[in-house]
Amino acid sequence: MKDRPLQGLYLITDDSRGERLQARVAAALQGGTRIVQYRGKQVPVSDQRHEARALAGLCRQAGALFIVNDDPHLALDCGADGVHLGQQDMTVAEARAVLGPGKIIGTSNRTVAQALASRQAGADYIAVGSIYPTGTKQDAVHIGLDTLRAVRRAVDLPLVAIGGIDRDHTGEVIDAGADAVALISAVMADPSPALAAREIALQFNRRATPPRGRVLTVAGSDSGGGAGIQADLKTITLLGGYGMTVITALTAQNTRGVRGIHPVPAAFVADQLTAVLEDLHPEVVKTGMLFDAAIVELVARELWTRGLLAVVDPVMVAKGGALLLRDDAVQSCRELLLPRTYLLTPNLPEAAELAGFPVETEADMEKAARRLQELGARNILIKGGHLDGEAVDLLLDGSTLHRLPAARLDNRNTHGTGCTSSAAIATLLAAGQPLPQAVKLAKEFITEAIRTAADLGTGHGPVNHFAAARYLLNKIEGS
Repeated sequence: MKDRPLQGLYLITDDSRGERLQARVAAALQGGTRIVQYRGKQVPVSDQRHEARALAGLCRQAGALFIVNDDPHLALDCGADGVHLGQQDMTVAEARAVLGPGKIIGTSNRTVAQALASRQAGADYIAVGSIYPTGTKQDAVHIGLDTLRAVRRAVDLPLVAIGGIDRDHTGEVIDAGADAVALISAVMADPSPALAAREIALQFNRRATPPRGRVLTVAGSDSGGGAGIQADLKTITLLGGYGMTVITALTAQNTRGVRGIHPVPAAFVADQLTAVLEDLHPEVVKTGMLFDAAIVELVARELWTRGLLAVVDPVMVAKGGALLLRDDAVQSCRELLLPRTYLLTPNLPEAAELAGFPVETEADMEKAARRLQELGARNILIKGGHLDGEAVDLLLDGSTLHRLPAARLDNRNTHGTGCTSSAAIATLLAAGQPLPQAVKLAKEFITEAIRTAADLGTGHGPVNHFAAARYLLNKIEGS
């Protein structure tokens, strides 16, 4: 209804029907969709009513708005929150006569003049598009971001951007003034609508005041403070997020190595996880040292149930050689955790262990990334710190491969680089950066953290989280 904000991810249904339609919309709602618009023009009237009522129920359960395309009578019949009208449909006044004063009415617009006329007619929100070229609607006119900005300056109603928008363009559309971003295929056609919705919905956090985004780290404790939970919390906090923890093991360690590991019982790990998830509602989960199969299994189960973005750093061996993941847990990682993983961030030895073959060159890295994607991980970042020459990372983002080179730094202080890097990615995702940009910025962050690391201890010292965060935030704010 009108007392709920019209903002966030606005999902328009595609040609899916019946149970498939309901399942995909339910998954998208789990991923953070805030508005659903039902389009069923080619569907028989009786089926429209059935589908619309089912989707209205799903939206009510999720606390999301439900809008019907074009038909105020259907909207009234199914208990929808409102109706969306095109320029060629009935007038706002005619729709209002059917729906009454308490329902939402939105309109499609291509120009400032149309938007002003819609506001004058009594529309509750303004949809503007097509922002980019789109194949969904053949007669769509591409208007671009400049028109979106102009409409934003002209009207103070909630503004929905529509047309050709995908994950990597969502941020610039929000920055141009959109309160909501309408998508169809970017979510509905994705193999995982929940993850597709989540990675887009998170980008609305870019407008929030700090802390931007809630990040849960599930990892071991490092008494030396350079890695594990301690490094994660430093990174999350310094980059402007809110950090939460589930501790899987206590370690006695310093820059020279691990002296002892005290595992936390899986039942208490589950208690920690439940306590955080049911009250603080993290948006991104970062995992590090999971230690044994029981912990891997319970983390995988929670990720599957809640549709959260998971950045999985498959921590296996400490720099000093201590085993941080039991042998029985490696197979659980392959079979249970990888299929629940949004981004997997192994180094070369970890990639080799999970993929099942040596990873020693860039060609091996690409081969391993594709193999790990076959095992279920949505995206893969293989870190090339163990390569000779440049420190090259490879990001397999869906089907797109990104090469991320950096000069190799001659510095012994690299303790916690894997934990810190993956925590930075998780925090940047939660703050509203799309995946390629989050990975790129995190690469710059960890490079600066190594470059400025102080000599603490007599072994592999910790990186400089503070200097790296100050550098990166200055860069983001200045861009």
